[in-house]
Amino acid sequence: MNELHLPWLELAIAAPLLGALWVSRAIDPETGQRRSLAVCSLTLMLVLCAWIDLGYIHAVIAHDRWSLCQTCIGFDPFVIDDINAPLLPMAALLYFVTALATLRTKVRRFSFSMMLVSEAILLATLSCNVPWGIITLLTIGVLPPLWEIRARRGSTRVFSIHMALFVVMLVVGWWMVEHTPAGKPPSTIALAMLVGAVLLRSGIVPLHCWMTDLFERASFGTALLFVTPMVGVYAAVRLLMPIAPDWALRSLAFISLFTAVYAAGMALVQRDARRFFCYLLLSHSSLVLVGLEMATPLGLTGALCLWISVGLSLTGFGLVLRSVEARVGTISLDQFHGLYEHTPTLAAFFLLTGLASIGFPGTIGFVGSELLFESAVDIYPFVGLAVALAAALNGVAILQAYFRVFTGQRFSALISLRSRLPERLAVLVLALLILGGGLFPQPGLASRYHAAMELIKIRRTLAGQAEEFEARERPVWFDETAQREPELELIDPAIEVDAQSEPQPAGATPLDGDPSAEHTTFRLPNV
Repeated sequence: MNELHLPWLELAIAAPLLGALWVSRAIDPETGQRRSLAVCSLTLMLVLCAWIDLGYIHAVIAHDRWSLCQTCIGFDPFVIDDINAPLLPMAALLYFVTALATLRTKVRRFSFSMMLVSEAILLATLSCNVPWGIITLLTIGVLPPLWEIRARRGSTRVFSIHMALFVVMLVVGWWMVEHTPAGKPPSTIALAMLVGAVLLRSGIVPLHCWMTDLFERASFGTALLFVTPMVGVYAAVRLLMPIAPDWALRSLAFISLFTAVYAAGMALVQRDARRFFCYLLLSHSSLVLVGLEMATPLGLTGALCLWISVGLSLTGFGLVLRSVEARVGTISLDQFHGLYEHTPTLAAFFLLTGLASIGFPGTIGFVGSELLFESAVDIYPFVGLAVALAAALNGVAILQAYFRVFTGQRFSALISLRSRLPERLAVLVLALLILGGGLFPQPGLASRYHAAMELIKIRRTLAGQAEEFEARERPVWFDETAQREPELELIDPAIEVDAQSEPQPAGATPLDGDPSAEHTTFRLPNV
């Protein structure tokens, strides 16, 4: 395996852990916030260096040089590859902007030291490619929000029961997979356990009660950082997708599709802003799972793009809601608040980040949503209709919330409610990424396409088709009688990716035959 020039990943994981000790010794919360910002900045720079280093050595996957884990346990569980390379900076950025946007009215109720611990756990999870390591880190990752709920003297019963069930299903399912006799596929029970664990951690209906309970009982910042990285999707990518048969993918996709529409409808009728945000995020994360389980180049590329765009846009959206909540308290959506005159900057960011999450043209979410919709329509008409319906309902819910929070009446305040500079900087950074990714989508899209092809290659390799694997435009899990696509020709890795069509090699000529043919042959790059 290729090596990075420095142990960037281990340094990025160690920095928040050591920073948590430093922050815990701060004499006051304001000092703790400043120290946490310094640590988050350092962590962000370290993971960016790891991503740049991976591109510099022109490698698909690499691990740390002079790895401490390699010395201590004989192997290095932390790697960076095409799949997690952009996820690590995104995760570090989410923690940085959350710490930056925390107002003085919130600092005494938000634990910055525990935030840094959860950041270290998240970065370790996203950089780990050892199955038992991922399972262990996912288990540890549920402890920080549980600790905070207990510290706030809230009931942990709902959250504890769901997370305990998630851990049990994940451990038992993978143990059964590992003990499957050689040459035989994993048992139905083992796969059902893994599917159930992914559904539960992702908050898929009817296993979503813990998510609404978390937003009600934990601080907004802690709940936001626990759900927006979507580690349930990461568990599906690393643990389930490589070994899952068609029926497992079909089950996960159909349940996720139903959840996307259901949660979008629920977001329309919520009266509390936190619950509204929770259902909005649940609908979008379900759409990411739908795209992942298509197992086609187009669907996977759209889902991976959507994963990043939803993480960035909904984090910005949540931070705006958190800032408004810090000014006026609990936000009720059954009445008009009229805050636009007091916070016009927050109103603009609210609308921008909300519309970006549903794929508004010119934003980072547009390309991913377009690819996902096109792939869904090609699979089966009702799937495309359901995806479009979920996006439409989410759009209506966002606009309705905007009018309720920022328009409708004049709001009288005795003090200034204008947004502070740190808040504006935090959301401005996300806004620049949202608009930049929408206006110049090609680099990110090409990166996600190559990651999608790596996932398909891994899946075909484990299925015994390492030398000649194929990508289907119409997955068999929606149509068991679908004919297999012709075998694909491997070509040079010069790829042009267009949001309006399937990825094709540079200079490729149209296929022979009727252009309106039902299936299209994909040409895959050499990997």
